[in-house]
Amino acid sequence: MIAEPTLLSRSVQKENSVVDVSSCASVHHVSSERNENRQKTVRGKRKARECSENAKRKHSKNSNGSLGRAENEQLKNGDVEAVTLFEVVSMGRSAMQAVVDDWIDAYTVDRDTALLDLISFFIQCSGCKGNWMVTAEMFQSKQGTDVMSKMVEDLDEDTGLQYKKFLAFPWILTVTWPLDMDSGEYPLIMSGLYWKRFRSHFCEFVSVLVAQCQNSVIFDGYLLNTLISLLAELSDSRVRAFRHTCTLAAVKLLSALVHVALNLSVSVDNSQRLYEVELAKMASKRASQRLDRIHRKISELQDRKFEIENMMDAIFKGVFLKRYRDVIPEIRAICMEELMVWMKLYSSVFLNDSYLKYVGWMMHDKQPDVRLKCVLGLKGLYQDQSSSKMDLFTIRFKERMISMTLDKDHEVAIQAVRLLMVISQSCEDVLSPDDHKNVFQFVYCSHRPLAITAGEFLYNRLLSNPELSRPREGASDQERHRELVLARVRALIHFHTESELHHHVLYLVDSLWDSAGTLLKDWTGLTSLLLPHTSCQEQALSSAEEAFVIELMLASVRQAAEGPPLSGRGAGKKVISTKEKKLQTDVCTKLTEHFIKVLPELISKYSEDTEKLTSFLRIPQFFQMDTCDLENSQYVQALLAELEAVVDRHTDTGLMETAARSYQSLCAQDSAWHSLVRPTFDRLIQHWTNTLGTWLGESLSSGCFTAKDDNTLEILSTLKKLTAFNIAQDLSKWSLYELGTKLLEAEIKNGGLPMEVTIEALRCMCSSILWKLNTFGEGVTSRESSLQQRNQLRAFCEKCHRCLSHTEQLVREQAFMCLSDVLIAHNYQLQMWDSSAGTPLLYTPDPKLQKSLLSFVLEHVFTSPELDSHSSKVSESESGEVRLEDLHRRRNLLAAYCKLIVHSVLEMSMAAEVFKQYVKYYNDFGDIIKETLNRTRQMDKIESARTLVQCLQQLYLRLKQEQDRGNTCSSRVQTYSSIKELARRFSLTFGWDQIKSRESLAMIHRDGIEFVFKGFVQQSEKHSPPYISYLTILSEFSGKLLKLDKKTVYSYLQKFAGEQVINNREESWMPLIYYRASLMGTAEGEDATSFISSDTNKQPSLTNRSRSPSVKQVNSEGEQRFLSPSTESKGNKLLKSSEDSKVQPAPMSREQQTGSLVSDKGPRSNEEVDVDTVEIDV
Repeated sequence: MIAEPTLLSRSVQKENSVVDVSSCASVHHVSSERNENRQKTVRGKRKARECSENAKRKHSKNSNGSLGRAENEQLKNGDVEAVTLFEVVSMGRSAMQAVVDDWIDAYTVDRDTALLDLISFFIQCSGCKGNWMVTAEMFQSKQGTDVMSKMVEDLDEDTGLQYKKFLAFPWILTVTWPLDMDSGEYPLIMSGLYWKRFRSHFCEFVSVLVAQCQNSVIFDGYLLNTLISLLAELSDSRVRAFRHTCTLAAVKLLSALVHVALNLSVSVDNSQRLYEVELAKMASKRASQRLDRIHRKISELQDRKFEIENMMDAIFKGVFLKRYRDVIPEIRAICMEELMVWMKLYSSVFLNDSYLKYVGWMMHDKQPDVRLKCVLGLKGLYQDQSSSKMDLFTIRFKERMISMTLDKDHEVAIQAVRLLMVISQSCEDVLSPDDHKNVFQFVYCSHRPLAITAGEFLYNRLLSNPELSRPREGASDQERHRELVLARVRALIHFHTESELHHHVLYLVDSLWDSAGTLLKDWTGLTSLLLPHTSCQEQALSSAEEAFVIELMLASVRQAAEGPPLSGRGAGKKVISTKEKKLQTDVCTKLTEHFIKVLPELISKYSEDTEKLTSFLRIPQFFQMDTCDLENSQYVQALLAELEAVVDRHTDTGLMETAARSYQSLCAQDSAWHSLVRPTFDRLIQHWTNTLGTWLGESLSSGCFTAKDDNTLEILSTLKKLTAFNIAQDLSKWSLYELGTKLLEAEIKNGGLPMEVTIEALRCMCSSILWKLNTFGEGVTSRESSLQQRNQLRAFCEKCHRCLSHTEQLVREQAFMCLSDVLIAHNYQLQMWDSSAGTPLLYTPDPKLQKSLLSFVLEHVFTSPELDSHSSKVSESESGEVRLEDLHRRRNLLAAYCKLIVHSVLEMSMAAEVFKQYVKYYNDFGDIIKETLNRTRQMDKIESARTLVQCLQQLYLRLKQEQDRGNTCSSRVQTYSSIKELARRFSLTFGWDQIKSRESLAMIHRDGIEFVFKGFVQQSEKHSPPYISYLTILSEFSGKLLKLDKKTVYSYLQKFAGEQVINNREESWMPLIYYRASLMGTAEGEDATSFISSDTNKQPSLTNRSRSPSVKQVNSEGEQRFLSPSTESKGNKLLKSSEDSKVQPAPMSREQQTGSLVSDKGPRSNEEVDVDTVEIDV
């Protein structure tokens, strides 16, 4: 059926003769993978092709062939000599023009030979190499019916090659290629810079070819007809390489024809104008011959244009309509991209609903690249003011374009927002206010580029509206600027309040920072809206508007000082360049110069509003304090005076903490304002300390707290201030710990201390201890100082321990949090201790304290089922907000306790009670418990596994005790099914890496078997052990064992149970049978239940020893060992045993057993392939 490659003939053949075109006229086109019995034939063919190559080069040189000029140019540049079009195009742009000119010259001399070269070029670009061939046969119209019936693409079983036979008038082409081409790579999809350039060179070649031929051979009715037929047929092939390459070539060919049609349109218009000018002349001056010549030229140009449009229509129908829905997304993307180019360049033909519908349909494509090409193309069309031709399309697909802003691919969503932005600018009435509102909401999304694009849309639509900038008549420039800022801010306030989604102004500012940076950095204009303005009293802001302006101003200050990365936006901290750092420093300097002047006045104006004051007090934390001249000193003094007045007047915790942070920034050691701020700060703290000491001396004179209500308020407010400032800075020199000790001792001995005072005393003492732990060890410490610090730490822990039993729940929770923080900080200090610093501070919580911490968690975190989210109902009077706050509080308590375990403050076994609640409280605390379990496993995987065993066994024993008592409905005891589910969840936490968790799982099974058969005697006992049902729970971990370990676990089970017990079918022994099935049935790929039903008492035969589960490995001391993997350096996969082994019922030697374990006849799991055998103690 397929002709063998033969010596090529470069002349046009007679009818029914065959013209064979080799893939390349070089020896490399013969496959190197031939059989030895065909080597002689290959050598003969190679010689024939070499002769053909020499003849071809000679012919090309004598007749100015298609590659002569390009070869000379390449050889001048010192490049490798190119033989084929494919090689020349691969060389790059420098040879492109020359090779096209040479090919056109060759085409004019011998068009059949040149055209066959071009066909071979497209075949080679599709990835054909080695054993491929093109056979051309002249087409006879008389045989048309028979020939068309043979146009097929199939496999030639005789040669093992695939072939495609199709009509490319005036030839019938047969292309053959190797079978492995379907799965191989081809140039368009190959990675690397070289092949990326090849793609661009390939597209350029097609464009240059049409451009150079547009005035000559393109209209000969032969070249393009054949080429279009070739590309249309190959683009319809089942081979991806042909479809992809020829589709790209076809659509690029159509794009090039579009340029030709545009040039013809220009020529027609120019000729038409010349004709009209000539026709407008007087009859005496009119040249009839010239008119006839112009008219003939117009007719000729119109005919050519009509012919080009017919070619374009043939490509569109023959290639595009078949391939725009191709299974390969790259092909669909190519079709959409080029369709947009045609619409944009040749809108008179392509920009109509007949073609736009394909874009609308493909906007629903599953691949983001295809959707992206559609959106980008539409954006270009709307930008070119072509919307008048797209009215029907816009109405039909508007909803789809809006919905694409929610696309899962971020780039598609970004470009969809930009498309809507362009549509909004070009078509005012297309998008409704609700549509705009839906798009504006993306300023709050987590993906920052999308949020910035939505912010740009918001700014262009609302904040840059010309109607906002209409000035008032007779207003000065300053007043006009203030009115513009006020109008924009009110538009922003309206959007923020109408959105009703978020109240995070910081994210809104981040989204608008690039587009509306001028407004957001105009702190002068923003502060002018808050300060009194005599000429614009009617434009005064309301209290809610003032709050928004203050929050907007604070967010813009933070954005300018710290930069974009917000929580939830961006993967991490952005590394800024030196130039960006300098710009940021300059902006911080400007905001410092502005706010240091106006901030005292703003604080004074809003001195009674706690929320607004808190925002203002955060601004000094972003100051750039590099210089301190006389003018700045005056402003700093005024600011400090206002700060002191605020902290004296207010007692709000949030405000105090913000003020403390601001004082910390202002009096930092590296600040130029340190000398001005520090004395004021010390004087303020000293005043509060003296006041508190005086009040405490009067209230605790009799050993108990006897202060009146007014005095209690003074003590509480002063203690709150000192605590807030002590958290921000180290105030140890003012002895705040001793003041708090007096209060707690009075409460512990006599009681009567108000709850709020007790909580603040605990917080103050805790912060003092933390500061001392932080500074302890900075210098050389003596033994005496270490003992003093340890005694103080022990005393504080004892006081907190006493407070764990306080009558007030808030006091108990605060004491628990203080204990957790202090113990974790102490543990961290021990880990980071430098031995050169002297004696470390050693303290270990006593067992009583550890038990109290566990009891507290069980009592306050794992509440009764009525309050748990797993419970059936929650009381109707309890609101959702209260439930969320309560859940958040309990999660914080549990996280604090789990940190104590993770940081080795408490023993790992203390986590067992927490792990017991994993399933019951999974929705509320599942993530915390699972993370704790993973962290403990990283610390010590064996101890972590032992904790899981302890957890399951305790639950099981508690259940057995309740069942023995007859209490089967107790809510405090988990059911058997829940314990089994808990075991299943525990097994899932080991993940897929069975090698990593091998030792842990071995320990779990070993302890479980010993727990069940403890005290069981094989010979005398006829009844099952009392805890045998625990084996069903233990079976949940069998699936994580390696196959080899399952056999060893089974042999360990036999050691305790015995062979007779193992095969017992009584009902009381069913858990043992089930456990055995989980070890053996799963290992053999069977279901456990079916294994139980088909289990028999037959002993395993020696011929099937590799499948038998009854292999034991016992060392000389009777100690069982498991197998675990290790990798040999050379990759050998052997299973070795260094112990004597026994097989029931017939004995086997060690060599026989080892052979049975590594036997190729027995089933082997995937886990055994990459592992060697080492010993793990059981």
